[in-house]
Amino acid sequence: MDSFEINKIVAAVLMVALLVIGIGKLSNVIFHVEKPKTPGYAVEIEQATTVSSSTEKAVEEKIDISALMAMGDVALGEKVFKKCAACHSIVKGGKNNIGPALYNVVGRKTGAVTDYKYSKALASFEKEWNFEELNGYLTKPAKWIKGTKMAFAGLRKEKDRASVIKYLNQNSDSPVPLP
Repeated sequence: MDSFEINKIVAAVLMVALLVIGIGKLSNVIFHVEKPKTPGYAVEIEQATTVSSSTEKAVEEKIDISALMAMGDVALGEKVFKKCAACHSIVKGGKNNIGPALYNVVGRKTGAVTDYKYSKALASFEKEWNFEELNGYLTKPAKWIKGTKMAFAGLRKEKDRASVIKYLNQNSDSPVPLP
């Protein structure tokens, strides 16, 4: 390859670069756009939104558990519990599956099954599975105890939750009296 061919290649590359830069500059002159002084839109936020979320939590915690439990039905609870039976055992002396055995769960301390490895959040929860705690947990487990490894969406219907709690309470050596 002689020097004349190398000069033609270098000239072609430089010409393409100058053409691209020139077209860019020419288009900026033809299509001039003024930039705004302040970029974006101003979004006004009310301070009341943070207050309403804390009041919402307070309303959730003050559920009349006796009225809720009156809605429950043990037969319906047994049907709804089939969703739970994929991971939990409910029979006396039942083994732990993906989740711990739930026989005698009502009135038991959280994280009390000795041969089951609980998540750190549930093991350190330091409460008892009473009707209020079970209702909150069954509503949405990940929201009630942050960091739990239970990947269940929860039971939205109050009647379903009350029925499952009654069914869990019935499956015990000594069922806790209903509120």
